[in-house]
Parts: sequence; C-alpha cells; structure tokens
Amino acid sequence: MAEEKKPAAKPTKPKKKVKPYEKRKYCPKCGPGVRLGEHADRRSCGKCGYFESKPKA
Repeated sequence: MAEEKKPAAKPTKPKKKVKPYEKRKYCPKCGPGVRLGEHADRRSCGKCGYFESKPKA
C-alpha cells in the first residue's frame, strides 16, 4: 500500500520576550488598584494628585 503523507509543518513565529512585572507603590489615599507614576525625582498619583519625593542619592 501507499505510504501516508504527513501534513507540511507550519512555520513557527518567534516567541516574544515578556518583560517581568514591575512592583510599584500604590497610592495611600486612593488605595490598591491606583499606582503611583514613576518620575525622575518623585512618585505621583494621577487620580488624586498625591506625590512623594524620592530620596536624593
């Protein structure tokens, strides 16, 4: 009998590298779910306007 043909292999896409999750601080006024934005010299909340200065190194 005739040999069965295998289906042609599909070309695979290269896997994307996933960045690890960055642990950021939450806003103490708004609570969990609202994270503080990271700036060069401070962290700030876009919802309520809370900000805290980063220590100068």
